[in-house]
Amino acid sequence: MKRLAWLLTLALLALALGLFFGGTAPRPARAAALAQPTPFPTPTPREDGAIVYIVQPGDTLWRIAAVSGVPIEELRALNGLRSDVVSPGQPLILGYAMVGATPTPAGADATPTPVLPTPTAVPQMGSICVFLFEDANGNAVRDDGEAFLAGGAVSIQRRGGKTLTGTTTDEPLCFDELPPGDYSIAMGIPEGLNPTTATNRPLRLEEGDTLYVAFGAQYARQDVGLLAPRGAEGGAQGSPLLALLGAGLVLGGLALGWYAWRVRRPSYLQK
Repeated sequence: MKRLAWLLTLALLALALGLFFGGTAPRPARAAALAQPTPFPTPTPREDGAIVYIVQPGDTLWRIAAVSGVPIEELRALNGLRSDVVSPGQPLILGYAMVGATPTPAGADATPTPVLPTPTAVPQMGSICVFLFEDANGNAVRDDGEAFLAGGAVSIQRRGGKTLTGTTTDEPLCFDELPPGDYSIAMGIPEGLNPTTATNRPLRLEEGDTLYVAFGAQYARQDVGLLAPRGAEGGAQGSPLLALLGAGLVLGGLALGWYAWRVRRPSYLQK
Protein backbone atom coordinates (compact mmCIF):
# COMPACT_ATOMS: atom_id res chain seq x y z
CA MET A 1 0.00 0.00 0.00
CA LYS A 2 2.83 2.30 0.86
CA ARG A 3 4.57 1.35 -2.35
CA LEU A 4 1.47 2.25 -4.37
CA ALA A 5 1.21 5.58 -2.64
CA TRP A 6 4.90 6.17 -3.31
CA LEU A 7 4.51 5.45 -7.07
CA LEU A 8 1.46 7.69 -7.27
CA THR A 9 3.41 10.49 -5.65
CA LEU A 10 6.28 10.07 -8.15
CA ALA A 11 3.84 10.10 -11.06
CA LEU A 12 2.23 13.28 -9.85
CA LEU A 13 5.64 14.87 -9.40
CA ALA A 14 6.72 13.83 -12.89
CA LEU A 15 3.48 15.25 -14.35
CA ALA A 16 3.99 18.48 -12.52
CA LEU A 17 7.58 18.78 -13.79
CA GLY A 18 6.48 18.00 -17.34
CA LEU A 19 3.79 20.62 -17.29
CA PHE A 20 6.18 23.17 -15.84
CA PHE A 21 9.02 22.64 -18.30
CA GLY A 22 6.99 21.60 -21.34
CA GLY A 23 4.10 24.07 -21.12
CA THR A 24 5.83 27.25 -20.06
CA ALA A 25 9.14 27.07 -21.96
CA PRO A 26 7.78 27.62 -25.48
CA ARG A 27 5.68 30.63 -24.43
CA PRO A 28 8.43 33.26 -24.74
CA ALA A 29 9.38 32.00 -28.19
CA ARG A 30 5.72 31.88 -29.25
CA ALA A 31 5.15 35.38 -27.87
CA ALA A 32 8.22 36.67 -29.69
CA ALA A 33 7.01 35.07 -32.90
CA LEU A 34 3.62 36.71 -32.51
CA ALA A 35 5.24 40.08 -31.66
CA GLN A 36 7.26 40.14 -34.90
CA PRO A 37 5.11 41.08 -37.96
CA THR A 38 5.50 39.37 -41.28
CA PRO A 39 8.39 41.02 -43.17
CA PHE A 40 7.14 43.69 -45.65
CA PRO A 41 9.15 43.37 -48.88
CA THR A 42 9.85 46.61 -50.79
CA PRO A 43 7.80 46.36 -54.00
CA THR A 44 9.46 47.15 -57.33
CA PRO A 45 7.52 49.35 -59.76
CA ARG A 46 6.27 47.66 -62.92
CA GLU A 47 6.94 48.93 -66.42
CA ASP A 48 3.77 51.00 -66.28
CA GLY A 49 4.94 52.61 -63.03
CA ALA A 50 2.49 50.79 -60.74
CA ILE A 51 3.92 49.80 -57.32
CA VAL A 52 2.34 46.39 -56.53
CA TYR A 53 2.47 44.46 -53.24
CA ILE A 54 1.52 40.78 -53.05
CA VAL A 55 -0.58 40.02 -49.96
CA GLN A 56 1.20 37.60 -47.59
CA PRO A 57 -0.39 35.14 -45.14
CA GLY A 58 -1.55 36.97 -42.03
CA ASP A 59 -1.75 40.37 -43.78
CA THR A 60 -4.74 42.61 -43.37
CA LEU A 61 -5.59 45.75 -45.26
CA TRP A 62 -5.09 47.78 -42.09
CA ARG A 63 -1.61 46.29 -41.53
CA ILE A 64 -0.59 46.91 -45.17
CA ALA A 65 -1.76 50.53 -44.87
CA ALA A 66 0.17 51.00 -41.61
CA VAL A 67 3.41 49.42 -42.90
CA SER A 68 3.38 50.98 -46.39
CA GLY A 69 2.27 54.43 -45.24
CA VAL A 70 -0.55 54.52 -47.80
CA PRO A 71 -3.91 55.54 -46.25
CA ILE A 72 -6.45 52.76 -46.26
CA GLU A 73 -8.95 54.90 -48.17
CA GLU A 74 -6.36 55.37 -50.93
CA LEU A 75 -5.70 51.62 -51.00
CA ARG A 76 -9.40 51.00 -51.48
CA ALA A 77 -9.60 53.58 -54.29
CA LEU A 78 -6.47 52.32 -56.09
CA ASN A 79 -7.63 48.72 -56.04
CA GLY A 80 -11.40 49.19 -56.30
CA LEU A 81 -12.03 47.43 -52.96
CA ARG A 82 -15.47 47.49 -51.38
CA SER A 83 -14.34 45.81 -48.15
CA ASP A 84 -11.18 45.39 -46.09
CA VAL A 85 -10.89 41.66 -46.82
CA VAL A 86 -7.70 40.63 -48.67
CA SER A 87 -6.37 37.18 -49.52
CA PRO A 88 -2.80 35.84 -49.63
CA GLY A 89 -1.35 36.16 -53.13
CA GLN A 90 -3.67 39.05 -54.03
CA PRO A 91 -1.83 41.95 -55.78
CA LEU A 92 -2.43 45.39 -54.27
CA ILE A 93 -1.46 48.65 -55.98
CA LEU A 94 0.21 50.96 -53.49
CA GLY A 95 0.72 53.86 -55.93
CA TYR A 96 2.44 54.88 -59.14
CA ALA A 97 6.03 55.91 -59.70
CA MET A 98 7.37 58.13 -62.49
CA VAL A 99 8.62 55.82 -65.22
CA GLY A 100 12.26 56.53 -66.04
CA ALA A 101 12.75 58.89 -63.09
CA THR A 102 15.97 58.49 -61.15
CA PRO A 103 15.27 58.42 -57.41
CA THR A 104 17.23 60.80 -55.24
CA PRO A 105 19.43 58.91 -52.71
CA ALA A 106 18.28 59.26 -49.11
CA GLY A 107 20.08 62.08 -47.34
CA ALA A 108 21.37 63.60 -50.56
CA ASP A 109 20.63 67.27 -51.16
CA ALA A 110 18.52 67.79 -54.25
CA THR A 111 20.09 70.19 -56.74
CA PRO A 112 17.72 73.13 -57.17
CA THR A 113 16.63 73.93 -60.69
CA PRO A 114 18.30 77.19 -61.73
CA VAL A 115 15.93 80.05 -62.44
CA LEU A 116 16.79 81.39 -65.87
CA PRO A 117 16.26 85.12 -66.47
CA THR A 118 13.47 86.07 -68.82
CA PRO A 119 15.03 87.29 -72.07
CA THR A 120 14.38 90.94 -72.85
CA ALA A 121 12.82 91.50 -76.25
CA VAL A 122 15.09 93.58 -78.49
CA PRO A 123 13.07 96.19 -80.44
CA GLN A 124 13.34 96.09 -84.21
CA MET A 125 15.06 99.19 -85.55
CA GLY A 126 13.70 101.53 -88.22
CA SER A 127 14.87 104.22 -90.68
CA ILE A 128 14.05 107.85 -91.45
CA CYS A 129 14.95 109.25 -94.91
CA VAL A 130 14.92 113.04 -95.48
CA PHE A 131 15.18 114.98 -98.75
CA LEU A 132 14.82 118.58 -100.02
CA PHE A 133 13.19 119.15 -103.43
CA GLU A 134 12.76 122.13 -105.74
CA ASP A 135 9.10 123.11 -105.40
CA ALA A 136 8.90 125.12 -108.62
CA ASN A 137 5.13 125.63 -108.55
CA GLY A 138 5.02 126.19 -104.78
CA ASN A 139 2.30 123.59 -104.08
CA ALA A 140 4.32 121.95 -101.23
CA VAL A 141 4.17 118.59 -103.05
CA ARG A 142 7.00 116.99 -105.03
CA ASP A 143 5.66 116.58 -108.55
CA ASP A 144 7.21 114.66 -111.40
CA GLY A 145 10.32 116.36 -112.67
CA GLU A 146 11.03 118.36 -109.51
CA ALA A 147 14.63 117.59 -108.62
CA PHE A 148 16.29 117.01 -105.27
CA LEU A 149 18.24 119.96 -103.83
CA ALA A 150 21.60 119.60 -102.12
CA GLY A 151 22.94 121.60 -99.21
CA GLY A 152 19.98 121.35 -96.83
CA ALA A 153 21.01 120.97 -93.17
CA VAL A 154 19.08 118.08 -91.60
CA SER A 155 18.69 117.58 -87.84
CA ILE A 156 16.94 114.54 -86.29
CA GLN A 157 16.34 114.35 -82.55
CA ARG A 158 14.67 111.52 -80.64
CA ARG A 159 12.79 112.46 -77.50
CA GLY A 160 15.19 111.89 -74.64
CA GLY A 161 17.99 110.89 -77.05
CA LYS A 162 20.87 112.43 -78.94
CA THR A 163 20.65 114.58 -82.08
CA LEU A 164 21.74 113.30 -85.50
CA THR A 165 22.72 115.69 -88.30
CA GLY A 166 23.48 115.50 -92.02
CA THR A 167 23.31 117.35 -95.34
CA THR A 168 20.99 116.64 -98.25
CA THR A 169 22.30 115.57 -101.66
CA ASP A 170 20.70 114.60 -104.96
CA GLU A 171 19.09 111.60 -103.23
CA PRO A 172 17.31 111.01 -99.89
CA LEU A 173 19.51 111.16 -96.79
CA CYS A 174 18.66 108.07 -94.67
CA PHE A 175 19.32 107.55 -90.97
CA ASP A 176 19.23 103.79 -90.27
CA GLU A 177 19.14 101.63 -87.13
CA LEU A 178 16.91 104.07 -85.24
CA PRO A 179 14.99 102.79 -82.20
CA PRO A 180 11.21 103.28 -82.26
CA GLY A 181 9.92 106.43 -80.62
CA ASP A 182 8.95 110.08 -81.17
CA TYR A 183 11.26 112.18 -83.36
CA SER A 184 11.57 115.80 -84.44
CA ILE A 185 13.05 116.50 -87.91
CA ALA A 186 14.28 119.99 -88.85
CA MET A 187 15.50 121.28 -92.23
CA GLY A 188 17.81 124.24 -92.73
CA ILE A 189 17.08 125.81 -96.17
CA PRO A 190 20.21 126.76 -98.18
CA GLU A 191 20.87 130.43 -99.05
CA GLY A 192 19.07 131.66 -102.12
CA LEU A 193 16.01 129.43 -101.54
CA ASN A 194 12.71 130.08 -99.84
CA PRO A 195 10.86 127.24 -98.03
CA THR A 196 7.46 126.20 -99.38
CA THR A 197 6.77 123.69 -96.56
CA ALA A 198 7.22 123.70 -92.83
CA THR A 199 10.85 123.33 -91.83
CA ASN A 200 10.16 121.26 -88.70
CA ARG A 201 8.20 118.00 -88.61
CA PRO A 202 7.32 115.74 -85.63
CA LEU A 203 6.69 112.06 -86.33
CA ARG A 204 6.34 108.65 -84.65
CA LEU A 205 8.65 105.82 -85.76
CA GLU A 206 7.32 102.30 -85.16
CA GLU A 207 9.37 99.09 -85.09
CA GLY A 208 10.71 98.16 -88.53
CA ASP A 209 9.27 101.26 -90.26
CA THR A 210 11.03 103.27 -92.98
CA LEU A 211 9.65 106.83 -93.15
CA TYR A 212 10.33 109.42 -95.88
CA VAL A 213 10.13 113.12 -94.95
CA ALA A 214 10.03 115.71 -97.75
CA PHE A 215 10.82 119.43 -97.49
CA GLY A 216 10.17 121.86 -100.37
CA ALA A 217 11.90 125.09 -101.41
CA GLN A 218 12.09 127.33 -104.48
CA TYR A 219 14.64 129.82 -105.69
CA ALA A 220 14.15 133.39 -104.48
CA ARG A 221 13.05 135.94 -107.23
CA GLN A 222 14.67 139.34 -107.85
CA ASP A 223 12.56 142.54 -107.71
CA VAL A 224 11.56 143.84 -111.18
CA GLY A 225 10.25 147.26 -112.46
CA LEU A 226 6.59 147.94 -113.02
CA LEU A 227 6.99 148.37 -116.81
CA ALA A 228 9.36 145.49 -117.26
CA PRO A 229 7.89 142.64 -119.34
CA ARG A 230 7.09 139.54 -117.25
CA GLY A 231 6.01 137.14 -120.00
CA ALA A 232 4.15 134.07 -118.84
CA GLU A 233 4.47 135.13 -115.19
CA GLY A 234 1.64 137.67 -115.64
CA GLY A 235 3.71 140.76 -116.55
CA ALA A 236 2.54 143.71 -118.71
CA GLN A 237 2.84 142.32 -122.22
CA GLY A 238 0.93 145.43 -123.64
CA SER A 239 3.64 147.96 -122.75
CA PRO A 240 4.54 148.80 -126.48
CA LEU A 241 0.85 149.41 -127.27
CA LEU A 242 0.57 151.78 -124.34
CA ALA A 243 3.64 153.66 -125.59
CA LEU A 244 2.14 154.09 -129.07
CA LEU A 245 -1.15 155.24 -127.56
CA GLY A 246 0.64 157.77 -125.45
CA ALA A 247 2.58 159.07 -128.47
CA GLY A 248 -0.68 159.46 -130.46
CA LEU A 249 -2.25 161.41 -127.65
CA VAL A 250 0.74 163.72 -127.53
CA LEU A 251 0.65 164.30 -131.30
CA GLY A 252 -3.13 164.87 -131.22
CA GLY A 253 -2.70 167.42 -128.47
CA LEU A 254 -0.09 169.24 -130.50
CA ALA A 255 -2.34 169.29 -133.57
CA LEU A 256 -5.29 170.69 -131.62
CA GLY A 257 -3.11 173.34 -130.11
CA TRP A 258 -1.80 174.42 -133.53
CA TYR A 259 -5.37 174.62 -134.92
CA ALA A 260 -6.60 176.69 -132.01
CA TRP A 261 -3.69 179.05 -132.35
CA ARG A 262 -4.33 179.45 -136.09
CA VAL A 263 -8.08 180.26 -135.57
CA ARG A 264 -7.49 182.81 -132.85
CA ARG A 265 -4.35 184.53 -134.13
CA PRO A 266 -4.49 188.39 -134.50
CA SER A 267 -5.77 189.97 -137.75
CA TYR A 268 -2.46 191.52 -138.59
CA LEU A 269 -0.97 188.07 -138.67
CA GLN A 270 -3.68 186.56 -140.88
CA LYS A 271 -2.52 188.47 -144.03
